[in-house]
Amino acid sequence: MHSLTVAVKDELVSHHSDLTSQRVAELSTILRFAGGLHVIGGNIAVEVELDHLETAKRVRKDIRDIFGMATDAAVMQPAGNRTHPLYVVRVRQGGETLARQTGLLDPRKRPVRGLPNKLTTSPIGDLPAIWRGAFLAGGSISEPGRSAAIEIVAPTGEAAMAMVGRGARLGVPSKAREVRMAHRVMVRDGEAISELLTLMG
Repeated sequence: MHSLTVAVKDELVSHHSDLTSQRVAELSTILRFAGGLHVIGGNIAVEVELDHLETAKRVRKDIRDIFGMATDAAVMQPAGNRTHPLYVVRVRQGGETLARQTGLLDPRKRPVRGLPNKLTTSPIGDLPAIWRGAFLAGGSISEPGRSAAIEIVAPTGEAAMAMVGRGARLGVPSKAREVRMAHRVMVRDGEAISELLTLMG
């Protein structure tokens, strides 16, 4: 992760919203974009892997403050092609409740394919928090120049398309693409990039 992406994530993670709906929207998006549901000992656990330490701390704090749940944390050292550590946050006790409350599970207890329903129907004021969460979870920004771009790795094609829809509501044009077996959301227009960065905070 190069320096500009780190600098943007550092700045975004210092953005604090007083509105619980925005904090929940951001957290739910991080859990969806960087996380997964695992069955551990017959119970559903929520786990996220993040490449940014301050974001991992923020996730732990928000899960504790908003949902009153304890988290475990671990660091995965660089291995194979990965040159940076990953910060893992896991909720074992109450994982299923957290998954339901953040919309990772639908009412029939099935994992959602795209974005949680609450996020696709959220008021426009929560949309910047959704983009902020997606960027903190899986985003990068290329160094400024002719090919400047914001890129977010999405967990599924449906989630990528949902982000394009959220961008359109904010007036930020973006595209969903599949690149190297991964679903990505790209914002390439220079004005759109600066607009999105301002909106995200």
